[in-house]
Amino acid sequence: MGFWYFLLLFAGIFFVGKGLLGKKKFGWIFGGLLCISLSIFMFSPGSDEIISKIFNLG
Repeated sequence: MGFWYFLLLFAGIFFVGKGLLGKKKFGWIFGGLLCISLSIFMFSPGSDEIISKIFNLG
């Protein structure tokens, strides 16, 4: 699972970089920051319990 979180983190960094250099800045930067924040949240301990409570999985 850690591979997918790293992939999401690097995709977010790429999107922020593309937003800073491209024409449609707000959309790319917002999407990149969303990806980065989600990946950092999923790396934190206890995030699986929070997700299972949100989606009533356990």
